[in-house]
Amino acid sequence: MKKTLISLLTAGLFGVMSQGAFAAPELMDKVLAVVNKDVVLASQQEALVQKVKASAQESGQSLPDDVTLRKQALDRLIQESLQLQLADRQGLKISDTQLEQAIQSIAADNKMTLDQLRAQLEREGLTYAQYREEVRREILMNEVRRSQVRRRINISEQEVKQVVEALSKQGQQQTEYHVGHIQVALPDNPNAEQLNAAKAKIERILAALKEGADFRKLAIAESNGPKALEGGDWGWMSPQEMPTLMAEAVQGASKGDIVGPLRSGAGLHIVKIFDTKGQQQVMQTEVKARHILIKPSIILSEEKAKGTLDGILHDIKSGKASFASMAEKYSEDPGSAVQGGELGWSDPNVYVPEFRDMVNRLQPGQLSEPFRTSHGWHIVQLEDRRSQDATGKAQEQRAYQLIFNRRFTEESQAWLDELRDEAYIQIEPN
Repeated sequence: MKKTLISLLTAGLFGVMSQGAFAAPELMDKVLAVVNKDVVLASQQEALVQKVKASAQESGQSLPDDVTLRKQALDRLIQESLQLQLADRQGLKISDTQLEQAIQSIAADNKMTLDQLRAQLEREGLTYAQYREEVRREILMNEVRRSQVRRRINISEQEVKQVVEALSKQGQQQTEYHVGHIQVALPDNPNAEQLNAAKAKIERILAALKEGADFRKLAIAESNGPKALEGGDWGWMSPQEMPTLMAEAVQGASKGDIVGPLRSGAGLHIVKIFDTKGQQQVMQTEVKARHILIKPSIILSEEKAKGTLDGILHDIKSGKASFASMAEKYSEDPGSAVQGGELGWSDPNVYVPEFRDMVNRLQPGQLSEPFRTSHGWHIVQLEDRRSQDATGKAQEQRAYQLIFNRRFTEESQAWLDELRDEAYIQIEPN
């Protein structure tokens, strides 16, 4: 971002000089906030505001006034800057190959070709280069968040056992809720004045909701929660996937109910049940796959790692070598290599996102092209897919994933709050 600012300043300086010493100065991009060693620019805020407005127009969602919307956008950009700076300090990089792979996956998930995606971006007024940068930033933030939050999560065997028992009692029946959330943040150990101010604000919001105010509009305007700019919309979730506070709030609740205020260490909360799906049959899908992993290193570049897999894939497809023999010989995943690359039956959600998405797209027997994850370069073959496995191991995997998802959501917000508390942030006056 600093480079952007410097280039803008330089361009502005040359523009002024070329028009003479007494020419009127040109309006340059304005710094809205200093975030550690980074800056947030007015152009970034404007781009995000326009993106939110376009999304709201498409969905028919009303928005708060422009000043409030810009304040929320600035807050989101500060949060993103902190995550990207941490990713930079940790040396996290997203290669062009990895980026193109992610964009191709996005296109495939939306049932588009890459050319169709480019055309859609043009219609929305976004260049492909801008979109690439957005995706790169999103991947980096996801990677740093996953690496930081994962180490904060410890799950005991007893916790898994308790969830397995709860799932067994429910059978495969499970209610899902479409939930909304508004949070009024509180600092650690708030004093009486801070607590009273937060209580007054949450009561005012609750009163407005009871009088029929638009929940999503109020969330965008007032919430300090992680989904504020999305109208507080957390989407569809089962109670086991929700943060504990939200899971307790939805118990016995019906469509349209508003629950709160609720108190947690992070602040005061209101939860709304937008809708329920009733007793839905939960079909658990498992995949049986095998893979070969090549890890880039100081000695082995990204290109050579991918090239090695290209050669391995060619030999497998041509019949020159079997998948199992190549996995045993070349794969750098020691656990599966000795098994010919076999990973056994698993819920796809136990894998990192790129691997999960790949096995979900493949048909039984199909081989993938080389693709990148945080572990390295892979090729994977989907051997089979099955639904609703009832083995104890499968239930334990599912229980573990449900607990992990819940903890990840809770710990993500705590981590972001800590990241912000430890940062130097200076909001520039208007």
